[in-house]
Amino acid sequence: MPLSSLRIFAFINGIFLVTLALSMLVPVLTLLIFEQPQGINAFLWSSLITALVGIAMIAQGRPQQTQLRPRDMYMLTVSSWVMVSIFAALPFIFAERASITDAYFESMSGITATGATVFSGLDDMSPGTLIWRSLLHWLGGIGFIGMAVAILPMLRIGGMRLFQTESSDRSEKVMPRSHMVAKYMVLAYVGLSTLAVLAFWLAGMGLFDAINHAMSAIATGGFSTSDSSLGKWQAPAIHWVAVLVMVLGSLPFVLYVSTLRGNYRALLRDAQVRGFLLLLIGSWCVLAGWKWLTTDLHWLDALRLVAVNITSIMTTTGFAVGDYHLWGPFASMMFFYLGFVGGCSGSTAGGLKIFRFQVAYILLKANLKQLIHPRAVIKQQYNRHRLDEDIVRSILAFAFFYTITIATLALAVAMCGVDWITALTGAAAMVSGVGPGMGEMVGPAGNYATLPDLAKWLLSFGMLLGRLEILTVLVLLFPAFWRH
Repeated sequence: MPLSSLRIFAFINGIFLVTLALSMLVPVLTLLIFEQPQGINAFLWSSLITALVGIAMIAQGRPQQTQLRPRDMYMLTVSSWVMVSIFAALPFIFAERASITDAYFESMSGITATGATVFSGLDDMSPGTLIWRSLLHWLGGIGFIGMAVAILPMLRIGGMRLFQTESSDRSEKVMPRSHMVAKYMVLAYVGLSTLAVLAFWLAGMGLFDAINHAMSAIATGGFSTSDSSLGKWQAPAIHWVAVLVMVLGSLPFVLYVSTLRGNYRALLRDAQVRGFLLLLIGSWCVLAGWKWLTTDLHWLDALRLVAVNITSIMTTTGFAVGDYHLWGPFASMMFFYLGFVGGCSGSTAGGLKIFRFQVAYILLKANLKQLIHPRAVIKQQYNRHRLDEDIVRSILAFAFFYTITIATLALAVAMCGVDWITALTGAAAMVSGVGPGMGEMVGPAGNYATLPDLAKWLLSFGMLLGRLEILTVLVLLFPAFWRH
């Protein structure tokens, strides 16, 4: 790899580390507000170490040649997420005396907005650590949105070309330049986060809990300030606010940009958004009806419990109200299936993304028509865009490797001595970004603390694969990638 590419990698990663170091001052301020100075040194030392490494990487100066090839973008994307996760683990090591394995697992889970945790006793945990966990979600969420819109389309795996506004809808005015898109996306993200804090607070949460859950929900992460997750708060208003914020975090942020630029119907006209909301509400109705018929719950309570848990799983957030694993086999299978769906492309949610299912349906319908009318020329369109061959090929390749990745990861985790349900659902939860798996160990009432260290490292790699859409990471494993 050329020296100029390595220099720009170091420069950009250095900027990320300095930003991370400054973010570590937020827990310091939090501890001062809560008058708990005993934990401040852990974050100050973490910030200092991270800042020094970042400054050293920046000190060589910005290279004159900054043109990166697509191959360089793969390396930059993966290296930046790994580097940030390593240094984001320092506060867990210093403040909570966590092992290197547990600290890295927690930081990777935070920055990828997976929401799987190895920590318990959250209700009594230091507010500095709690805010740091939520802040990692928030930073990772905006980082992935930027990557999904700016980088993944270039690498032909993100699918965002399908969700740009039509030229007749003034696309050149909606998104004139990349820096303008970035500015409006950050504005939308910060604005929605602020509104989420206010909504949680007005619904009955304390301000600190409201801030944490707002950052976690908008990033579709799932870290909470309580071992009982949202189950700690029984106010229906809090649960419905969580549902709304999770849904908002799962919609394409590029369409929020279009809305801010004056195209107020962008969200309503998008096929992906309509499909996501239709599947979500349909799933609510099916499981809520089943829950109402098989229990003594009032139908409104059944709908609320189902809405929170299904939205959390489908948006790959990972919040929970109660242990839905105990609802029975039908509910467990439904939750397992919905965990693969995910939200919309260009959002903070993980999973396969709803548009891939919609495109697969269009292809299936076209193939069936072709069997009936072999000589017909069948037009294939999605979201007012023609489905050309490279989009279809990338979707099929991603879906294949997504399945193979989960299967291989589950097998590797099982080799560590983990039971097959925990291995399979844990692997699926990591790659999809859901967080909790199924079963007593890693289900919504458990965590990943008791897994062997090797299993935690494997699952951490699974989180990275899932967040970066798999192919971005796997391409680095091919020898041809490293040849000039």
